Amino acid sequence: MLRDRAFLRLWTGTTASGLATWALPFILGLAVLDRSLTAVGLGVLLAARTVGFLIAVPLGGVLADRHSRRGVVLISGLLAAAATPVLAWGLGDSLVLTAVAAALVGAGQGACRPAFQALTAEVVDPDQRQQANAAMTLAVRVSTLLGPGLTALLATVLDLSALLWGTALLWLIAALLPPRGAVGTPGERTHLVREFADGLREARRHPWFLAGLGALTAVIATGYSATGVALPLISRDRYGSELVLAAALTGYTAGALAGALIIARWRPRSQGWAALAGLALYGLAPLSLIAEVHPAVVIAAYVVTGVGIELFNVPWFTATQREVDPRLLARVSSVDFLFSYGLAPVGLALIAPAIEAFGVTAVLAACALVCFAAPALAALVPTARRFAR
Repeated sequence: MLRDRAFLRLWTGTTASGLATWALPFILGLAVLDRSLTAVGLGVLLAARTVGFLIAVPLGGVLADRHSRRGVVLISGLLAAAATPVLAWGLGDSLVLTAVAAALVGAGQGACRPAFQALTAEVVDPDQRQQANAAMTLAVRVSTLLGPGLTALLATVLDLSALLWGTALLWLIAALLPPRGAVGTPGERTHLVREFADGLREARRHPWFLAGLGALTAVIATGYSATGVALPLISRDRYGSELVLAAALTGYTAGALAGALIIARWRPRSQGWAALAGLALYGLAPLSLIAEVHPAVVIAAYVVTGVGIELFNVPWFTATQREVDPRLLARVSSVDFLFSYGLAPVGLALIAPAIEAFGVTAVLAACALVCFAAPALAALVPTARRFAR
């Protein structure tokens, strides 16, 4: 796939946006360490970015279907690129200014996600989309694996302002590099809310999509939250250091890399069932934290979890690009991102109070049960077997 010049440009642009998206929270965390930002300020900026993302995802989906997908990527990338220097300039001086800038960066991130998904379907032939989606996720996982060390290394020679300007450059690459897609036939333009409702109706036409999205949302809201909240506490209190935390997260990323490589070539006959089985493997993450086991067991569970999440993600994106009406693809993709990743902060916000109220063992057991049960229930939907009508 990377020999295809158009796809290479799209892949590079998508990778640049992913790097910029990942880097911002890490750089803001460094700002807390050098006292340019307080812990409360960090929470405000990350919340503002999330709000911007959630507002822009449905809007970006509608605009990407109404206009050129390439044009939406351009505008959203330029918005994030322009807002990032404002964030750097106001850091430590004006929390209001930096919060507005963070919200605009989040809006750029949110608007480009459904547009990138739809643009992939325009640039790549149908029989190559699974490899293309696997190549996209490989780039994300490699950057996640290598990014912390590289950013920490750059922080030894560059200040925070320079690091933030670096993410602005990444957003500029994401905006300018992707190619033009095929000329589509946009539907009739109406009110923005009505057009987004058209996307919801298209999503409802595909029972496998609704079932898979419900399962994915449930798994992210529970299993992901267990990773985000319980794993650091258990690593510190049970194992006495942050080593298990770091090793488990690294193992998860390495497993995801392996999963992307596997699914780039593997074509199971019951693709939907295989993908949902991979998603169910996320239940191993909270399950491994319930009892006091050897750290290797926890790390191995996270490796398997990483493999499973990509065995789901790649066929899921490929099926959406194949089955959904091309005129409504960006809107349906925005529904995907809005519910699955948009509701993740809710799970993160609720899991800590739940642990205090019911205890870590009960909460982790409930999370594992949801992670196993939700994909199993989704698999019962008739069209879920092959992610096709």
